[in-house]
Amino acid sequence: MRSGGTTLVAALLGLGLCGLVMAGCAGTVNTPNDPGPAEIVEKWTSCAQVAPQAGVVLPVPPGSDGPAAPMPAGVEPRVGRIDPAFTPVAAVLCGRDVVPGAAGGREEVATERRAGDIGPLVAALGLADEERGRGDIACTADMLVPPWLALLDDKGRWLRPYLPTDVCGKPRPEVRAALDGLRLTTVDSRTVGQVESSAAETAGCEQRWSDMVWVETTLGRPGRVVPGASPKAGPLRLCVYEVPPSERGGGKPAGDFVYGGPLPPERQATALRALATTRPAADCATPASRFAVLRSLDGGGPEWYVELDACRRFLVVAPPGGTQLGQGDAALAALLGPV
Repeated sequence: MRSGGTTLVAALLGLGLCGLVMAGCAGTVNTPNDPGPAEIVEKWTSCAQVAPQAGVVLPVPPGSDGPAAPMPAGVEPRVGRIDPAFTPVAAVLCGRDVVPGAAGGREEVATERRAGDIGPLVAALGLADEERGRGDIACTADMLVPPWLALLDDKGRWLRPYLPTDVCGKPRPEVRAALDGLRLTTVDSRTVGQVESSAAETAGCEQRWSDMVWVETTLGRPGRVVPGASPKAGPLRLCVYEVPPSERGGGKPAGDFVYGGPLPPERQATALRALATTRPAADCATPASRFAVLRSLDGGGPEWYVELDACRRFLVVAPPGGTQLGQGDAALAALLGPV
């Protein structure tokens, strides 16, 4: 799940920096109440102290179809309009970035960025909310997460400004353009976690992956018999994950990368013959501690998920959709050992 280049406003508003989740509102009529003046705090310290969780996004709760929710950033001052007695001279944005790790892989870093030329931003923040739910406007249902933003004055005081919204309840285009136009300088950056290990990067695997056999057998309705997997499939990549004990048996367990890489041709051919079995999966409710994922090196074709212990079932996810469940064994698991 690597991302390429993007504009600042897309990076700040679309990649999970902490704020309010806003979705489309077509067909509704809802003019927001005036938020009132923002609370002025006497002295700015740092993002690490004031908003340590800014940019963290909670995972979607099990069984929920809604978007992820921003992590609360702790006790914060009241967000509101800028008091006329407060003259902003700088803006601070607190958030998270994913960067290459010093030893390979990718790391998550918490950042504090500052900008001094904020005239266009202050002007945009002074605009009124547009009336929501106009019938001639079609609102999109995409999630938009504004950044954690603070404004500072020449006395070192600060406040959290309200972001005026458009007819769809999202930050007005003028606000988004002003944020995108800021010339930001990073004043602090600290590593807060690993996103992808160097081993996962080398193997071409994601650091974490969902145990789809368990998900489909507990939440879905996969077919009971696999119709056959082609032994002529192109080169496959093996990625093996271990599910932490705390997640085993949960609604949507995910595993951490253990090992992987391109599957040797002879082992691949033998594994595909085993996956072409028509044996129905046994009724079993024991969660696996490890599972394997087989995917084409070019990203196309079906995907195979194999429980390496416990029930030893496997799942075939075939494009353009649909899943089929089958029964594996210890021999199949052995074929998917370290490459």
